[in-house]
Amino acid sequence: MDHHDHGLAHDLVTLGRLASERRVMLRWLAGLGTVSLLGCGGGGDDTGSTTTTTTTTGSTGTTTTTTSSCSVIPEETAGPYPGDGSNNNGLSALALSGVVRSDIRSSFAGATGVAEGVLLTVKLTLVNTASSCADLSGYAIYLWHCDRAGRYSMYSSGVTAENYLRGVQATDTDGVATFTTIFPACYSGRMPHIHFEIYRSTTTATSYTNKLKTSQMAFPVDVCSTVYATTGYEASVANLAAISFSTDNVFSDGVTSQIATLSGSVSNGYVAELTVGISV
Repeated sequence: MDHHDHGLAHDLVTLGRLASERRVMLRWLAGLGTVSLLGCGGGGDDTGSTTTTTTTTGSTGTTTTTTSSCSVIPEETAGPYPGDGSNNNGLSALALSGVVRSDIRSSFAGATGVAEGVLLTVKLTLVNTASSCADLSGYAIYLWHCDRAGRYSMYSSGVTAENYLRGVQATDTDGVATFTTIFPACYSGRMPHIHFEIYRSTTTATSYTNKLKTSQMAFPVDVCSTVYATTGYEASVANLAAISFSTDNVFSDGVTSQIATLSGSVSNGYVAELTVGISV
């Protein structure tokens, strides 16, 4: 009996000591967890990027992580042919009835010309870099570019009475403004491009004085070469061969955030997509 009592007391002391050691160990592990979390948190400013992680707990146990990011698109010149009231004796396509339209291939407001060329659908997705790349719906984008001969309506000889390849579209609930147009030419001294201005709404898209941003879209060279092998773009072949992004006076400082993603073909038409980031 004395031997049994001695053994129980010994066991109780031993259990107490082990419990104490376990509490110390737990506190130590908790400390490591805190250090690890602090190390991962970083506290950095991720403005302009969003990371979403989705975990599926089915039999596969698959975890999928999706990351999206955006940056402010560079401010660029509107060039000499904006048609927004800032030059050309104040002439402005923005002041004309009917300028808010998706298909910009034809002239409007009494003018009747139609721009011929390879079909191009332009989709600009407007996002707010100051709010985790949130879509900006209800904004307006004024877009314009040259025809397949390298001429700008309202300015160039032979098309001063036309206003085709100019139009305004509001961004939809996904922040997308869509235009139906033709693939622009490559004229001497510039890489192929499309101009656009961003406005708070179609109501304010009536004068250049209200614009929030001016920039330009660029195109992949291989697609340009394919398009320029077709009828009507003959002059663009030599013009494209004589210039590059590195020698272009607008794109030479970098074109990463301005070059469109192209899909499609000459026969079916192309779709050019670009995410346009602004900070509002």
